[in-house]
Amino acid sequence: MSTQQSVQQEQAVEFGSTLWNGALLMALAGVAFIGYGIVFLVLNFVGGGFELGVSHLGGMTPAQLDPTVAFYISHLHVATAAFIISTGIAVTALSWFGVRQRLRWAWATAVITAVTGLAIALPMHYIGGFAHDWVTHLGPIYLATAVFVGGVVLAYKGMSTPAQ
Repeated sequence: MSTQQSVQQEQAVEFGSTLWNGALLMALAGVAFIGYGIVFLVLNFVGGGFELGVSHLGGMTPAQLDPTVAFYISHLHVATAAFIISTGIAVTALSWFGVRQRLRWAWATAVITAVTGLAIALPMHYIGGFAHDWVTHLGPIYLATAVFVGGVVLAYKGMSTPAQ
């Protein structure tokens, strides 16, 4: 596809159209994923607990743990934050720059990217093992996911209608 065709397709997506709104919601959810990852990262270095919604493990704070174990947990938090942030960047870019151009591969890649991360990460929270406040720990990601799903549906409907 030439650059000229790409620009024409992008311009064909009217502000406020179903496709535009869907892409916007998907991109905003991606930004929320980035924000969640940043909070996750910041709390690792300046928070009193382990992460958002987790203040202790079995009654122990990070300061009470063996320093090597605490550093290892910190290392995992940084890596997890990095992947949450990078997933958010991918979802945002694919949604805003690809979905608005009616690129189904961009829509599908954004969906697969978000669903893969959530499908792998979320079930672990329901098998026990440690106490967490699910509202503060998972609430933000569930809210972002609901926005994303709404955007996915709107964008799909918008891509299914012919360009004006």
